[in-house]
This record gives sequence, structure tokens and C-alpha cells, in this order.
Amino acid sequence: MAVSKVKSFLRESILEIVLLVICILLAFNADGFFSTNNLLNILRNISMQGIIAFGMTLVIISGEIDLSVGSMVAFAGCLTAYLTQILSANGIPLETAIPVAIVCCLLTGSVIGGLTGFIRTRFGVPTFIISLAWMTILRGAAELITDGFPLTPFPQWYNFLGGGYLFGIPFPAIIFVFVFLVIQFIANYTIFGRSVYAVGGNLEAARLSGISTNRTKIMVMAIVALLASLSGIMQSAEIMSGTATTAQGWELDVISAVIIGGTSLMGGVGRIWGTLIGVVFLGVLVNGMTLLNVNEYYQHVIKGVLILSAVLINRMQK
Repeated sequence: MAVSKVKSFLRESILEIVLLVICILLAFNADGFFSTNNLLNILRNISMQGIIAFGMTLVIISGEIDLSVGSMVAFAGCLTAYLTQILSANGIPLETAIPVAIVCCLLTGSVIGGLTGFIRTRFGVPTFIISLAWMTILRGAAELITDGFPLTPFPQWYNFLGGGYLFGIPFPAIIFVFVFLVIQFIANYTIFGRSVYAVGGNLEAARLSGISTNRTKIMVMAIVALLASLSGIMQSAEIMSGTATTAQGWELDVISAVIIGGTSLMGGVGRIWGTLIGVVFLGVLVNGMTLLNVNEYYQHVIKGVLILSAVLINRMQK
């Protein structure tokens, strides 16, 4: 009985164990890895992609996917900068213009995500195709509103949202933890969270049990777009500009973290906690390879092998 419990624990916690082993190895081989500054740096680096990854987990559990989140990050940052510039040019103080721009940006992101879900449920177009189209549209829209040049209408205090500290902790990391707690609660302790798992596990059974499958899919797509917009706003604060070329390839990093965390691309299976570990895992791996001066090209190869290994491990566990 005890042996069975140990095997079950090892099987369910394999990623946490591997992460712990990597941290121990880096502590002995990478100078400064366990320093406070480096750990806070890792937290800051994983925060913005991690915020999106929590929303992406709900999307993938529901049986869908969103490839447009990287472009949404760039578009959100550019839209916030553009609206701030327009409002301030019309005599509105920056202290008012920026919050208005942020709210408009978050609402726009939610509407675009909801529209993706609506097209998916109304016309049956796969979200892979819809989000692929949005990926191009949003990147192009970001380039149009900036005319290809960074927009820099922000005052210095705006940098706090992406580069500031609160009680010695990077502000984006605080938002990262807050979003994790909220999505964790939604996924595990709400009717909507159970509906997401049911819809991803068996769509027809969920529908027959009275779950509004269309509404569930629309909501998860709106949530991930909202979180991508939030990350875009924070990134624009970090670099103090709206730039159309930012966040390229983020969608792959976000999906990688979700898959490494144990969420099945087939839908119906996944944990928000697992995604948290996946995000931290990738952050620690990249940071460790950087400290060890591993060639950047090798880093891409290692990340790819890691993703494939995670998928194989998850399949073998099942």
C-alpha cells in the first residue's frame, strides 16, 4: 500500500521533482542563481507570459486554443499608448487619460476574445484558424496605429506598472500571483470552472447535462484575451512605449508552459497549479542556461526537446 502511494506521488509530482533537481544543480553550478536579485529577476521575467498562461490553461482544457495572444500583447500596448496620446492631445490630464486608455484596452481585448468564441460556436470554425487570423490582424493593427514607430506618450510614473516594486517585489509578479489565485479559484471552486472541464472532456455530454457549452467557450476565449491585454499594458509600462514588434513568439512560450504543466491538448485535463510549475520551470531553465552561458541556439533546441519530453511523459502517465 505504501509503495503504491509513493508511486502515485512520484507520478503526479514528477515535474515538481525535476524542477527541484534542476534548482539544486543550478545552485551548485551557476553563480548567483539563488541570490535574491536573481530570483526576483526570474519572477519578473515569467510574470507577463505566466498571466496569459493561466487563461490559456482554461482555453486548452475546454478543447480550444488561442494563437493570437502574442499579437494581442503588442496590440494592447500600442492601443494604450495611442489612446493616451489622443486623449492627452485633447486636453485630458495624463492621470485621467491613462486609466481611461487602460480600461478601453481591456474591454477591447475581451470583446475580441469573445468574438473568437462566438465565431467558433456559431459557425464551427476551429479556434486554431480564427486565432491564426487574429494573430495577423492584431499585429497589423498595432503597426497601423503606431505607423511602425514606438509611441511614447507615457509619464515616468507609468513605468511602475511594468517595472516598479511593491514591498521589494516586482509589481508584475504581484499581479501574476493574484491572477494565479483567481484562476485557481475559478477552475476548482466554481460552477463555471467545472463546466470548462466538462466541455473539454465531452462536449455532447456537457450539453445534455444542461451546461451552456457555447457560453463557456466564449467566456474562456474572452478571459485569455483579457489577460493578454493586461500583459500588454504592463509590458508597455516596462518599456515605456507602445511597440508593434514586441511579444513575438509569446504564444508558443505560453502554450509550452501549459503543456509542460500537464494540460492535455485534447481537452478536459489540466491544472492551474501545473501551469504555474510549467511557467516557473521554463523561467528557471532559461535563467539557468543564461547564467551558464549556454549558446542561444542550443537554448531553443533544449526548450523544444523539453516540450516534446513533457508531452511524452504526460501520455505515458495516462
